[in-house]
Amino acid sequence: MSKIVVVGANHAGTATINTILNNYPNNEVVVFDRNSNISFLGCGMALWIGKQISGPEGLFYSSKETLESKGAKIHMETEVNNIDFEKKVVFATGKNGEKYEESYDKLILSTGSLPIDLNIPGKDLKNVQFVKLYQHAADVIEKLKSQDLKDIVVVGAGYIGVELAEAFQRCGKNVNLVDLSDSCLSGYYDTEFRNMMSKNLSDNGIKVNYGEKVLEIKGTDKVEEVVTDKKTYKADMVILAVGFVPNNILGKGTLELFKNGAYKVDLTQKTSLDDVYAIGDCATVFDNSIENTNYIALATNAVRSGVVAAHNVCGTKLESIGVQGSNGISIFGLNMVSTGLTLEKATRLGYNAIATDYEDLQKPAFIEHNNNKVKIRIVYDKETRRVLGAQMASKQDISMGIHMFSLAIQEKVTIDKLKLLDIFFLPHFNQPYNYITMAALSAK
Repeated sequence: MSKIVVVGANHAGTATINTILNNYPNNEVVVFDRNSNISFLGCGMALWIGKQISGPEGLFYSSKETLESKGAKIHMETEVNNIDFEKKVVFATGKNGEKYEESYDKLILSTGSLPIDLNIPGKDLKNVQFVKLYQHAADVIEKLKSQDLKDIVVVGAGYIGVELAEAFQRCGKNVNLVDLSDSCLSGYYDTEFRNMMSKNLSDNGIKVNYGEKVLEIKGTDKVEEVVTDKKTYKADMVILAVGFVPNNILGKGTLELFKNGAYKVDLTQKTSLDDVYAIGDCATVFDNSIENTNYIALATNAVRSGVVAAHNVCGTKLESIGVQGSNGISIFGLNMVSTGLTLEKATRLGYNAIATDYEDLQKPAFIEHNNNKVKIRIVYDKETRRVLGAQMASKQDISMGIHMFSLAIQEKVTIDKLKLLDIFFLPHFNQPYNYITMAALSAK
């Protein structure tokens, strides 16, 4: 029997706690979390804000009570202030000032990530918001009820920024989306796909403003304007969504860090210190597309890392099989999914990369309803022929197709293997010579 202390009950933390309690009930599990709730699905915030779901209740899948009923000891709204890694003691403070000193045999750090805080004048004005936690989303929704709140500037055109821009437009607000890069979703898609999303945003009333650096947020008490190096925007609310950084405060200076500050872990999620593991957004992953350590903050990666760490701290050797960074987004009915490397990223990393593209209807042309065009790109290494990545976009739900490419990257499948892959055909679903087959056959 071991005493396991978990710092953080987010997605990774909840996964590791459940795995321990469900499979190794003889261990003592003590959890510290500074939040007042557990397991909030942040990916559903934009749906809640944009009134695409009725409320936040379904965005929680666990609770303090649920985990305690399985045998864990949960301290909510309790901040871990310090960890003595040599003596194996965690020091924490509760919301009412109560002090905790908890020893451990094994420690799992699940401290997540923190929103990047722009160091610009005016960032502390009222209605300048982060949107990461349940409390953030609830605060925004309450403020949206005001008829005086008409103009919203979203800073950052990554996944979260784009999703929130859609949500605010669905609420009838005037939305400006601002980003320093030359387009949206720059980390996930090549230019052709990013342009599709930019047009989709513009066609649905969102004003996109790329290549602009935010210099200042102006106002007296509340925000009134956002000033960039090119324009000034009227703003009743500003959303800062420029990205996240690993929360490494507790282990910085003791544990080995990756180049971006994440805890560097091995395939068992163990850090550079024995008996200390790190999971989720505060830790690295093994990226199969580059065959090396990387940082990819996704909820799916977090959950898997939690499962892996749980088994290892309880004595069952289990190694991660690596990740591909598979992801997706759906905005105003345009569905985009990707995995692995884009052509642009692969080229930057030094691969002799090439892409094969294809565009066609999902189903035969005689299917007159629910039949949309699909655009696909498969990225591969010209020399080894190994598949490095894939991107797909359509008004159709083509999301399941990306899973095959994720597996292809993991298993080092070549583009040539896909040319005659056994893909079933039925007019209700697809074409006999479908876009996956045709893209592969078109590969040089």
